[in-house]
Amino acid sequence: MRVPPDLTVLLVLDLVGTFAFALNGALTAIRAVDVDLVGVLTLGIVTAVGGGIVRDVLLGALPPATFVDWRYLAVAAAGALIAFFFSRPLRRMRISIHVLDAAGLSLFAVTGAGKALELGVGPVQAVLLGALTGVGGGTIRDVLIRQVPDVLRTGLYAVPALVAAGLVVLAGRTGVDEVLGAPVALAAAGACFTIRMLGLRFHLNAPRPPGVPRRRAGQTR
Repeated sequence: MRVPPDLTVLLVLDLVGTFAFALNGALTAIRAVDVDLVGVLTLGIVTAVGGGIVRDVLLGALPPATFVDWRYLAVAAAGALIAFFFSRPLRRMRISIHVLDAAGLSLFAVTGAGKALELGVGPVQAVLLGALTGVGGGTIRDVLIRQVPDVLRTGLYAVPALVAAGLVVLAGRTGVDEVLGAPVALAAAGACFTIRMLGLRFHLNAPRPPGVPRRRAGQTR
């Protein structure tokens, strides 16, 4: 199977996504729970690299890229530290958390699918692993802070990741990436980002069970 876009581009997108998710994960943790420096670093780094680690383990790409390339942990730690030292002004910009989350989701869905294709898995598996890369870290973070993960309660979270991963896989299967290269990855990431932000702006969600009202945060029944 054709290897998707230039590996250098994928690496850059991966590192940008790592930074965005680390910053977002740390800010989310600071806003949701009482954490110290260690907690901020831990939750920021987990958000940034958790999905990629799970993906690499499932692909048998061991040790995971996070533990092979020092840049992943360095970039994740930098993002978490920025959130720690500048949490007050950043928290006032509530939209920034959503933008960072959408950016990380978009970039990781693309790079996750790209790496899956690179290692020769099938198209369906590549799409699922791309989405998993995007939502995995945030899901682990939310479990650690005892919060329902976004992927389970907002319909346009996993869906955009699946769309982006699907576009990468489609480009690889049709050979479009051989002609366009990096723009394919950027276009797929842009589609994911746009869908996610539109979902937030217009409060769009996947269908809910008939007759079951949406619960407020913290409501159990």
